[in-house]
Amino acid sequence: MTSVPSFLFPPPVSALPVEGTDKSFPVGRIWCVGRNYAEHSREMGSDPDRNPPFFFSKPADAITTEQTLRFPRGTSNLHHEVELVVALDRGGVALSPAESLHLVYGYALGLDMTRRDMQEEAKKNRHPWTLSKGFDESCPITAIRPAASVHNLENSLITLSVNGELRQKGVISDMIWSIAEMISALSHSVQLKPGDLIMTGTPAGVSQVKPGDVIEADCENVGHLSVRYLPD
Repeated sequence: MTSVPSFLFPPPVSALPVEGTDKSFPVGRIWCVGRNYAEHSREMGSDPDRNPPFFFSKPADAITTEQTLRFPRGTSNLHHEVELVVALDRGGVALSPAESLHLVYGYALGLDMTRRDMQEEAKKNRHPWTLSKGFDESCPITAIRPAASVHNLENSLITLSVNGELRQKGVISDMIWSIAEMISALSHSVQLKPGDLIMTGTPAGVSQVKPGDVIEADCENVGHLSVRYLPD
């Protein structure tokens, strides 16, 4: 008979609402694709024509659905990065691009908030990016919209404005690596699992957010996100 584990304290569970239902999507891991839009790759000093996709991660408890956030500690140069998020409800390993799409449960809109000054210092010293990307509330995200309800995704416009000023604008089809290709590439490095989220990269135009700023992000056919950072 298998014994039931006795935890010292309740295990943490990160979850997102599923649009149109009373169910929640449990989040296991957050995988992020770096520099997946050509213009953003160039603005970050990379060559989009030669670099294969690379991945980093955020902890699951970095997600938040709150609309009012505390400005993060330890940074004077917080940057916004708006991204389409892919939610997986199946697992797999060493998948082809065609096989990969069968893992997709739905889509959301998210922000990969970045402490850019910490990231640049880490790059300069060849240190990990962990603290620049994986801090508390670094991943504001919408409810997940099931894939069956998402139409014409490839042609969907994705935008971000700060205090009413448009800063980022792209189309999902602008991605260097398609959703299927990204999932396939990642599955050759790790075994993908139900509950995995994949943030698919950001268009050009990333820039600074300050205390008191209001971010409005939108992805056609997927969702809308509004975040306000508390003033000092």
